[in-house]
Amino acid sequence: MSEVLKPLSELTPGSKAVIREIRLANAIKPRLMEMGLLIGTTLELIRFAPLGDPVEIKVRGYHLTLRRHEADQVFVALSDLH
Repeated sequence: MSEVLKPLSELTPGSKAVIREIRLANAIKPRLMEMGLLIGTTLELIRFAPLGDPVEIKVRGYHLTLRRHEADQVFVALSDLH
């Protein structure tokens, strides 16, 4: 049975997930990796800004804000962790 992947931007606030794939351009991908967004990393979606952009997540113990178009390209699997 394969995992169901969904874009980070489709999670609901409070959801925890594990990063499985990052489909961003090579110019942007290294910047996100330097901030701790690596395959296999667990994160939590904290909230969306009032107009839906940017998206705030908690990853590796700190809060990080991503642009919506970046969050659209980070694919995650929901985590059983609560």
